[in-house]
This record gives sequence, structure tokens and C-alpha cells, in this order.
Amino acid sequence: MTTQKPTFNTADTVARVRGYLEGLQARITSALEDIEGPQSQGGARFRSDAWRRESGSALQGDGITRILEGGRVFERAGCGFSHVSGPRLQPSATQHRPELAGAPFEAMGVSLVFHPRNPYVPTVHMNVRMIAAGTGAAGTDAAGQAGQGPICWFGGGMDLTPYYGFDEDAVHFHRACRDALAPFGEGLYPRFKTWCDEYFYLKHRNEQRGVGGIFFDDFAELGFEQSLAMTQSVGDAFLGAYLPIVQRRMHMGHGEREREFQLYRRGRYVEFNLVWDRGTHFGLQSGGRTESILLSMPPLAAWSYQREPQPGSPEALLTERFLQRRDWI
Repeated sequence: MTTQKPTFNTADTVARVRGYLEGLQARITSALEDIEGPQSQGGARFRSDAWRRESGSALQGDGITRILEGGRVFERAGCGFSHVSGPRLQPSATQHRPELAGAPFEAMGVSLVFHPRNPYVPTVHMNVRMIAAGTGAAGTDAAGQAGQGPICWFGGGMDLTPYYGFDEDAVHFHRACRDALAPFGEGLYPRFKTWCDEYFYLKHRNEQRGVGGIFFDDFAELGFEQSLAMTQSVGDAFLGAYLPIVQRRMHMGHGEREREFQLYRRGRYVEFNLVWDRGTHFGLQSGGRTESILLSMPPLAAWSYQREPQPGSPEALLTERFLQRRDWI
């Protein structure tokens, strides 16, 4: 398929995409508060932290970081919106477009990671974003020349990281991902599913992060409007993909063994985010707001030296069956 060059050069476009992203953040955090339940029964609420980077700094823009901590269902849940611009695009964002390295850029997106309290509820990550680079995004191009307007692309996806695996949960999550992409092309789900498996992989452990989902980056081949619509479909599908799993598992009984294993597996999550995640690298390299960039971190995690699960145990089954690349649907 021939890649089209989407245009991104009007204030109306910026306002429209931003309005969608802010609304998505609000819908998701409201739904989580509903799951948490009344505060009188231990349900937590999101703290909303609006921030702004003033002119004169390397990175300009604003955003809203919403964070829930110490909840009845979620031990920590972060959902951030950001809209930033800068004079030089970092290498972590231009792996597929090296000609744009150092160009001015504008980026906006919503990113979330939810860490549940119950070890039988999986951790989840979702992100949808748009990046524009080149003249018009944040000034002149890398060579100081006027051009034809910025090049725009989209990225994002969602993936599920269980501590104790259930086939029906993985199947449900992948079906929701498939259905979100179906209107935009039959080949997108298998392609983005494979991309997710390859991206959320801990090379230094030779291990998948979880049961996967979908992932895409540097995506513009449908043209601006359809590429945006596809990205919105992914964002809109998140609650239906994840909340039924939460409701199915959040009341399951567990003890010290399950909790200890959950903390050990969270250590792997931290390793991926700090060592391999391009979003974390982009944020830190571009001088982003550290508290917002690291909202994905769990409140507690643990490491053990050369730990091996007991053969035949549920903990061993996680590695043997669920941390493997497989076709769930």
C-alpha cells in the first residue's frame, strides 16, 4: 500500500484531536472511579495534576496527569494527557523516518498504565498518540528552511500483562483489539498483533512482557482522516477490552504467595519500561516532565535472584503458556 502524506497544518485540526484525547482521558478515569466504588468503602479517586511548560524551555506545552493511588481495586493507576512541541525531534521517535531527526515537532497523546491490587487482575497499558514533524509543527525545519508543512503520523495500541493467566481473558482482550481495527482493513489486526509481540519483549530476559494485544507506530498509510479514525477506534475500544476482565477477577481470593509473585512479576514490567520502552526514552530525552513520564511505574515491585517457579504450579504456567507468542483467536 502506498503511504500517503497526511497534512497537519491548521489550528482546527489541533483542537479537534486534542478535544478527542482530553475526552478519552476523562471517560477512562471516570470509568475506573466507578469500578473503585464509593470512597466510604475504600474506593479511591483520581488526583488531577495540570501542568504547563512555559516558553523558553526546550520543550513547551501542557497536559493533565491523573493518578489514583491506594485504591480498593487499583493500587496505582496513571492516565496522562500531554500536548508538547519542541525544536528538535529526538532519535527515539524517528527510527522509521531518519530524515526527520532534529526537525521541529508537535506531539499529543493519552497514555495509561493500571496496576491492580488483586494479583488475579492483569496490569494493562494503552496509548494513542499523534506526532507532527517538520515545518509548521514548531517552526522551521532542521535546516532552517520553509517547507510544505509537517509530516504527521500516529501510534499506540494496548497490551495485557497478567500475573496469573486465564485463556478467556486473553481471548476477550484480543477480540476487542481485532474488532477495533476491523473496519479499517482485515490485515491490520494480525500485523499489529505481531508488532506488539515483537515490541513488548524483554530481550535481556528472552521473555514476552504479557499476552500482548496490538501495537502500531509511524502509521499514516490510510491518510490523515482514516489514520486518525483508526487511532480513535483503538482508544474507544479500551474500556470494553479491559473492564470485563477486572470485574471477573477483582474479587478472587488470594494470599501471600500470590501477592509475592505479583510483586516479582512487576519487576519485569519496570525493567521493560526503563530499558526498552521508546515512549519513556522519548519523554526523558526531550526534556519532558519526569513525574508524568514515569506514571507507569508500580507502587511496589520486587526482584529475586535466579528464581524458578515450581513445576506444574500456576506460576510456572504463566511462563509456559501465557508469556509465549500465540494466536489467541
